[in-house]
Amino acid sequence: MTPTITAFERSPDRGSGLARDMRVRWALEEVGQPYDVCLVSFEAMKEPAHLALHPFGQIPTYEEGDLVLFESGAIVLHIAERHAGLLPDDANARARAIMWMFAALNTMEPPVVDREIAVLLERDETWHEQRLSAVDERIRKRLGELSARLGDADWLDGAFSAGDLLMVAVLLRVKRSGILDEYPNLSSYVARGEARPAYQRAFAAQLAVFRRRASNRPTG
Repeated sequence: MTPTITAFERSPDRGSGLARDMRVRWALEEVGQPYDVCLVSFEAMKEPAHLALHPFGQIPTYEEGDLVLFESGAIVLHIAERHAGLLPDDANARARAIMWMFAALNTMEPPVVDREIAVLLERDETWHEQRLSAVDERIRKRLGELSARLGDADWLDGAFSAGDLLMVAVLLRVKRSGILDEYPNLSSYVARGEARPAYQRAFAAQLAVFRRRASNRPTG
């Protein structure tokens, strides 16, 4: 059965691959699983039909038969467990890959999201600069720790896994700030993720949505 995921009808990331449906698209592309996409507006995300899929009114969601999932990490884990290619066969290596999935979402992503909030929603506050500086230092601390652990390895724990997929997805969110450039091995790590054919296919699919919507926008 072909799964269906939801994505923004008009993504605030303007097709740059930062919306969280990108993680799910990438995982599905990595394992070669075809999928359908249901585009939803911000208004529709708060309607009962969507809230029945995602109680917090966000994207992505994942539907496959009677199964409905929300939260990008949970969806990626489900895909990785159902299909070969994103989790190692060895039990210990598999556990470590899942550990890195949690690390990406629970340790690395929170300060990154805090920075986005500071930049987008708090820029007019009198304490904005202090807040942004403090958040940037938290990000640098985490990036420094991750950089030391990665070293000169290509991936976090041997072969590419779902842990790398989510970690790269999180690091992409801080790339435009310039902070990632301070850690050359992490910049190279992210570039390796972006170079993967599955990532390229997922990115193209998400970008196509933005371009299609932009071309249909009234000009007068």
